Parts: sequence; C-alpha cells; structure tokens
Amino acid sequence: MNSTVRIVTVALATAVGVAGLKVIATAQGGEDAPAAHVLLLSVDGLHGFDIERFIANNPQSTLARLSEHGRRYTNASATKPSDSFPGLLAMVTGGTPKSTGAYYDDGYDRSLAPASGLCVPGARVQWKQNLDVLPFSFTTTINPLLLPRDPADGCVSRVWPHQFPRVNNVFELVKAAGGRTAWSDKHPSYEFLNGPSGTGVDDLYTPEITLNPPAVTTTNSFSLTMAYDDMKVAAIVNEINGLDHAGTTWVGTPALFGMNFQAVSVGQKLIENLPTGEALVGGYLDATGTPSGPLQAALDHTDQSIGAIVSALQAKGLADSTLIIISAKHGNSPVDPATLVRVNPAVISTIVNSVAPGLLAQLSADTGPLIWLKDQTRTADVVAALDQPANRAAARVAQILSGGALAALFADPLTDPRTPDIILVPEPGTVYTTSATKIADHGGFGDEDVHVALLVSRPSLRNKTISDPVETRQIACTILKALVLTCDALMSQQVEPSTFLPHSNHKNP
Repeated sequence: MNSTVRIVTVALATAVGVAGLKVIATAQGGEDAPAAHVLLLSVDGLHGFDIERFIANNPQSTLARLSEHGRRYTNASATKPSDSFPGLLAMVTGGTPKSTGAYYDDGYDRSLAPASGLCVPGARVQWKQNLDVLPFSFTTTINPLLLPRDPADGCVSRVWPHQFPRVNNVFELVKAAGGRTAWSDKHPSYEFLNGPSGTGVDDLYTPEITLNPPAVTTTNSFSLTMAYDDMKVAAIVNEINGLDHAGTTWVGTPALFGMNFQAVSVGQKLIENLPTGEALVGGYLDATGTPSGPLQAALDHTDQSIGAIVSALQAKGLADSTLIIISAKHGNSPVDPATLVRVNPAVISTIVNSVAPGLLAQLSADTGPLIWLKDQTRTADVVAALDQPANRAAARVAQILSGGALAALFADPLTDPRTPDIILVPEPGTVYTTSATKIADHGGFGDEDVHVALLVSRPSLRNKTISDPVETRQIACTILKALVLTCDALMSQQVEPSTFLPHSNHKNP
C-alpha cells in the first residue's frame, strides 16, 4: 500500500499544548501515526503477573479494554536497584544508575558535603520527605537549607534535586521542541524531573504523601493512600481539559504528562492497624500472587482511576491522539507471605563497623542493601567479614557484589563518587526493616522487585502480547518516537544506548 507522508504543524496548538511540535501525518495512519500527546502512568509496585491476572479476571476493566488496543510486554524489567528515584529516571532518561548517577532516593555522594556542618566531601543524599519545609503538609515545598552543598565552591551552592541526575530527560526535550509538560508525584523532591536544565516540567504537582491527616500517616492507611491518588487523578483530568493541575488556568493539554499511583504499592506492603484493634493485612495470600482483600481493593480503585482518565480523554476528543503507557517504577517483594523474614538493618551495620569503628558511611537496605564506606581501601575486608558463614546467615546474604563485578554493572566506585562500594543480594523473602507492619518492600535485584507491568495502548494499535525481554528505560525512546523526536538527543545514549519498545516479538512477530 502506498502511503503519502507530509509534515504538518499540529492544529489548534495552543489548545493541545504542543505548539512548535511537528507531527508526521500519514494517509495510512494506524500504528505508525504519531501522537499529539503521551500519557505516562506509573502504578508503583505493579508486577507483570499482577496486570495479567487482573486483566484475565476482569475482562470489562479499564486495563483489559486498554490492552485490547495495545501491546502488553510480559517480560519487562525495571532498573536495578529497584527504587522509585532510579526507576522513574529510567523511564524518562533512558538510563540506569550507570548514566544517571542516581542509585536510590537515600544514597551517598563522596563529592558533596552535608547540608550543614563542616564543608567536607562525603554526604548522605536523600531525595524525599526529609527535604520538606513543613513536615506533614500536602502543600509543603523544599527547604533549601536541607539540601547538600557543593565543596567545589566552598559550599556556597546547594544541590537541588534536578541538578543531581547527570543526564537530560524527555520532559526537557519535549519542552525544547515547543510542547507543554506536566507531572504529578509523591514528594516535592520530584522536581528532579526538571532535569539538568531546571525547566523540564511546566506543571509539577507534588503533594507530600508522608503526612498525618489528622492522625494517621497516609501510607499507613489503605483508604488514605487511595484518596491521595485521587488528588493526582483530578490533576490529570484538569490537564486533559486544558487547565493547569489546580483547574484554575487555561494552559492547553500537555504533549507529555503523567503521574504515579501509590495505592497498589501500599496494598502490597502494609499491615494496617485499625483503631478497633483489628488489623488489615495487605500483600498476597500465596506464592501464586493471589491478592489480599486490601490489595485487590487497591487494584480495583487504580483501574477505576485510570478509567476516569480515559473517559476524560474521550470526552475531550483526545483518545485517538494520545498514547498511554502504563508501567511501574518498581515491584515489591516478597510475594509469598510464607517466605517473609524481617532483618534489622543494624545487623549489616554492625558487621561493617566490626572491621573498623565508624567505617560505614551509608547503608540503604530495604530489599537490596547498598553499602558506602568512609574508607574504600577496606572494601575487601568488609566483603570478607560479610562472607563469614555466621554473618551471611545473620544478614541473609545470598550474593556480595563489589570490585570488578560491581563495576561491570554500574560505574567503578573508585572513580565514581556515587557508586556503592558493596551491594548485597539477599536470600529471597528478606526485608531489612524494624517495622512489624511492613510485609514487603523494594530495592533489590530479584524478579519480584524488577519484573513489572508494561502496557502501551492507543485505539489504533493492534492487540499484541510481546514476551521478548524489554526494559522500562525503553519507555523514554518510545515517548520521543511517538512525538516524532529523536532518541539520540538523550544524553544517556552516549553511555548506555537504548531504543524504543518493539512492536512485536523478534522471533515470532
């Protein structure tokens, strides 16, 4: 079939927020047609098997209907370590920590100085609620005095979250091409999505999730977390209707926008203690991943929320021109409740400091401990201590990564100031925590932490199930391709090249 291709400027550019972007219009249209908008949704915690089970059991659900005109990638991997910070960066930069330099939302940088005290290199760097001006407030902002400092200029400069990633992102590229951008997430520190330019996101909405309204922390309540997600869904609907996230100012529908959902992740991780003395136990019921009542409620609620977003797109006449990408920054483990073993992170700290008092610079544990040392020359000694049978058993260590093995996966900790000196791969089922109400977490390298859902949907797409291995970092190039922008403009490509998600299986298209 012959296909005529012509370049046209998007009509009604001010109405759809893509002024300056050009699209390729084809007479054939269909799967090759560019999109005027891309909507990225991260359902944090959503495993690949979660979405498959949900679609099979709920054929009339929003996810099922989207999959009827979409590609389901059943072998998709999130980045390692499996954390929200590097996980989202992978989707929007195309890079892993090897290029982004971001390993965790609670890490360490040997080149930066702490927020206060002596101007000496070596600082714990946290990109979450610790930076808030007003703890426990939806509308809080970042307190600059809590940001790490740069010793290179005598600690005069503070390092903002957007200055931390070493590479640019899709928001910056879309905005540079004339498109409007928007994002909603869980902490003000998610201004890191502005990228090195500091200007990537036009409309950033980051209500703080770690708060007490009025007596229970949001993430300690299944219902409060769902209500929290509803706030961001309302923001997305406002943006679809051409308004800013608050619904007060006409700005045009963004070319690139999206949000994260927290309810499923909390549904996987929490035991909620009710005022009545009863406990609602989240997570899964068995090794096959049967959802508990609270988790099923979170899945249902999230599907309904996505349904509200899709309905808004349809009502505005934007469904056909919008590519929807649904994935997850990370999974959570363990799935099988019978395998859960909680280990106090102090067990690891004690082993490290047994080599030399005060040797541990930073430990980020959860389900995949990252270890930074104050004296890197003692790395081999710490590895030897961790490798002792009694210590291996106490810390439930299955594998120890250091030296060349670690540098082969990431950057060399001897030359890169952010790379951990040691990474531990624990025995399956291990969660490093002191909380009796935490039944799962993320951060590790295991399948349950990184094997996530990935669905790309648009009315023009054919239903396909693609089992070839893919990575969530390929979402970045997929976004750019849909908006007729080049993936080569991503800085991560120079370190670890990527490409857009395939349209079919390599062997059996």
